[in-house]
Amino acid sequence: MSDLILNKLFSLKDRVAVVTGGSGVLGGAMAKGLALAGARVVVLGRNEARASAVVSDITANGGESMAVLADISDRSQLEIAREAIIQRWDQIDILVNMAGGNIPAATITPDATIFDMPHTAFEEVVSLNLLGTLLPSQVFGQAMVERNQPSGCIVNISSMSAIRAISRVVGYSAAKAGIDNFTRWLAVELAQKYGDGMRVNAIAPGFFIGEQNRDLLLNADGSLTERGQKIIEHTPAGRFGKPDELLSTLIWLCSSGSSFVNGVVIPVDGGFSIYSGV
Repeated sequence: MSDLILNKLFSLKDRVAVVTGGSGVLGGAMAKGLALAGARVVVLGRNEARASAVVSDITANGGESMAVLADISDRSQLEIAREAIIQRWDQIDILVNMAGGNIPAATITPDATIFDMPHTAFEEVVSLNLLGTLLPSQVFGQAMVERNQPSGCIVNISSMSAIRAISRVVGYSAAKAGIDNFTRWLAVELAQKYGDGMRVNAIAPGFFIGEQNRDLLLNADGSLTERGQKIIEHTPAGRFGKPDELLSTLIWLCSSGSSFVNGVVIPVDGGFSIYSGV
């Protein structure tokens, strides 16, 4: 296959990509990866300094990028962000719903039970992840379908906890399982009503070290915690993932190379999801 064909299949040149949570470890890597594939990247987050740092990295490497401050749980802020993006680049082609996370109160510690968890904490983490995927999909997806010829790609972020019972993270697991279902539902909805130019898929990362899980998986000296050791034992690759290892799957899902791929959840997990432990 010639380089010309490969570039046509996987180039994101002149496409505008919005990455929510683009200032985090994984979100930042995704934003930079999309830029390297040719996309003009919007780093959307709440921390101006961190978002601007990602933008600076992208522009220093010859890419085009802008930081936009918005809370994914606030529709009005997202609508203002959408207008700012349209004003600058006239379109939105790609949405990566990376923003999300967990909160301690929705996690069952070893000395607690499900009966101790406040239902308000469960509501909060479900809202952060599931509604934090729904609202950007509505706001930025609307810009995609209102074009003369509707087209766009939404990539949601799932989790190993959506498909396997992983102890402690009850609220996060329920939210991510909801994202899997929402991905499939929205893929059907948009394709049937707006045509095959609209696609929705998801990536289910395995275990990567980020801000929220570092202390759960690694000790201060970099050695594995007990929980980290269990995860590695159940990962055939025998290690945690590296943020850049998400990029090829992301670029593929956002490119014309996956034009007939819709409604799927792709694990990038070193084999964790298929290993029984035996």
